[in-house]
Amino acid sequence: MSLPLTPLGAILAILIMSLVTYLTRSGGVLVMSRVPIGPRVERFINAMAGSVLVAVITPMAVYGDWGARLALVATFVVMLASRKPLLAIAAGIATAAGWRLI
Repeated sequence: MSLPLTPLGAILAILIMSLVTYLTRSGGVLVMSRVPIGPRVERFINAMAGSVLVAVITPMAVYGDWGARLALVATFVVMLASRKPLLAIAAGIATAAGWRLI
């Protein structure tokens, strides 16, 4: 399926993506409302968060340019030093921007 490259096509694409996002999120809430949260399920949820993070970061580290790699290193170092995610994200963004500036 392809959408035309018109304003109507763009609006239709946004509406479809919004519907899919809504269904995914509401479906997750519906499913999890029926699953008892025990220690095993809690461990699974915690492990999933880390595995999603690794799945997003690994391709950037392997296939990204040096700006992306340096941003990952800066984010990692600042996170270890400060334990403040927002500061670590800011350091990563600043590092990538600085590398691409020069």
